[in-house]
Amino acid sequence: MTIAAFKKEIWAHYRRAGRGDMPWRHTADPYRIFVSEVMLQQTQVARVMEHYPRFIKRFPNFRALARAGGGEVLAAWQGLGYNRRAIYLKRAAEAVVRDFGGRLPRDRAALESLPGIGHGTSGSLMAFAFNEPAVFIETNIRRVFIHFFFPGRKAVTDGALERYIERSVDKSRPREWYWALMDYGAAMARGGGTADRGNPNRRSAHYKKQAPFAGSDRELRGKILRWTLAAKKNTMSVQTLSDALAFPRRRLERVLRALANEGFIARKGDFLYIKQ
Repeated sequence: MTIAAFKKEIWAHYRRAGRGDMPWRHTADPYRIFVSEVMLQQTQVARVMEHYPRFIKRFPNFRALARAGGGEVLAAWQGLGYNRRAIYLKRAAEAVVRDFGGRLPRDRAALESLPGIGHGTSGSLMAFAFNEPAVFIETNIRRVFIHFFFPGRKAVTDGALERYIERSVDKSRPREWYWALMDYGAAMARGGGTADRGNPNRRSAHYKKQAPFAGSDRELRGKILRWTLAAKKNTMSVQTLSDALAFPRRRLERVLRALANEGFIARKGDFLYIKQ
């Protein structure tokens, strides 16, 4: 398929079935877009749409988020999963206030200096917050380009995809172009549009099947944080957790050490509390 024909297909789908109901698509505020991009990492759109308005209302700008306590941010984040992102988001807000005068930097290297912001998210921020034609890949974009330009091929690298992404990006309206790509990829995932049999992303060289959540350390981490946040003054005894959670004490201690090292919790004797 030619680039011109590809773009015609993507734009046609966007005009017909674009997802215009997302609140972060109706703002040019870099802070609000920043929050949405962090929330959307590894989380379904429907869940983000439920939590995003409340989070923005509670923390309306970088300064408000930077001033907030860690426990307050984690409590507002509950239900979005991958709690590490909440801590990174708060630390990023602190860095924006401290190093950039409270304004999100309009430079990709500077964006990648912020906690939790990698190359993919820095590119999406350049496109969505600043309407710059940066090249980046996320799961829906990867799905679309593998389907159209690598039919039947296995172990497709992101480097190979980036060449096509760079050639096709609409430099006059990159923000909308990436929305259109992501909407097409999302439709493919639901079985709409021109979908491969199965998931084209399985043919990516970077594809990894996610481990089951039930019984995982990720589940245990989430339970520890929820129980501690719900406890009086955000404190919880390790013995209470051990009695309440169906995980061996040795495993619980290992996960607690990891949470402490990552800055989620602190510990005094047998008591835990959310680190502020």
